[in-house]
Amino acid sequence: MAKRDYYDVLGAEKTASADELKKAYRTKAKALHPDRNSDNPNAEEQFKEVNEAYEALKDPDKKAAYDRFGHAAFEGGMGGGQRGGGQGDFASAFSDVFDDLFGDMMGGGRGGGHQRATRGSDLRFNLRISLESAYSGTQNSINVPTSVSCDGCNGTGAEDGTEPQTCPTCSGHGKVRAQQGFFTVERTCPTCSGMGQIIKDPCKTCGGAGRTEKDRSLSVNIPAGVETGTKIRLSGEGEAGLRGGPTGDLYIFIEVSPHAIFQRDGAHLFCRIPVSVASAALGGDIEVPTIDGGRSRVKIPAGSQSGRQMRLRSKGMPVLRGGGHGDMLIELAVETPVNLTARQKEILSEFDTLSEENNPESSSFFSTVKNFWDSMKS
Repeated sequence: MAKRDYYDVLGAEKTASADELKKAYRTKAKALHPDRNSDNPNAEEQFKEVNEAYEALKDPDKKAAYDRFGHAAFEGGMGGGQRGGGQGDFASAFSDVFDDLFGDMMGGGRGGGHQRATRGSDLRFNLRISLESAYSGTQNSINVPTSVSCDGCNGTGAEDGTEPQTCPTCSGHGKVRAQQGFFTVERTCPTCSGMGQIIKDPCKTCGGAGRTEKDRSLSVNIPAGVETGTKIRLSGEGEAGLRGGPTGDLYIFIEVSPHAIFQRDGAHLFCRIPVSVASAALGGDIEVPTIDGGRSRVKIPAGSQSGRQMRLRSKGMPVLRGGGHGDMLIELAVETPVNLTARQKEILSEFDTLSEENNPESSSFFSTVKNFWDSMKS
């Protein structure tokens, strides 16, 4: 069977430049790769045909000979593209653009950057503060155990006066390739563990890692209005990178401690205030605390029941990055007296007898109960 014209095989013009030929080859190779054409029994032969054509046309001398003499230029051992020329020809052509075809899937190719430097890990620090500090904002000093760049080698990992050397196994690429039959397999270099460099004289301080463990003291500004779960990012304050790589970040997670007086709901505060039976019945003024350390006078209406709420505008927590304040809600808890004296019991008993019509809720409830019992009897 006569060989097809190499330009027809690649789908390129005879006047195509080297870049255009390479682009055409990449397109055909991707479309005909056997891994992507398991249902096409001719895919392998077609793929080899594409590689044979590109092997001949990518070389300027071979291309010139082919343009002049056609396939006859390679007859009699003149080099280039016999279809059955073995896997050497295929491997050479395929490897030339392996990175372009599958570099993304393999995590980078020959031309990919060396992996000498690795970014440091991000760190998390849990910081507990009081509700008062969350209200006003504060500045805290924290001690963070972390990895820092080694002073003995300035982060290179090599002993002073020496330098890391290019790995002889992978030539600094961090990966090695092996031809396994029809396929080229890429693996992490076993000599340098993917770093691209080896250190013959490791730093005695850090053992070649380029970083050491150390506690660092940092000052953190806590803005007013933070609440439990608020996250603060300190760029570049995390773990030092490996062998001079960039430093990670430090994330501070805020936890606001429970308060003895106030309960928080977003920007609002709740405060439960106990009042005596007499105060709730007669009404009057009470003094309540506020989160800023101040006091506010609140008027209790006569006849207030337990659970009644009153609102103090803008006496709550500041709104984080939003401006303004929430409200403070006061809930009355009418307190029943205990440990009564004989005289107090006598007075209360007399009061109870005289106030049967002053308890509308009780009267309504027991009237409803009486009707219920009557209906059950009938």
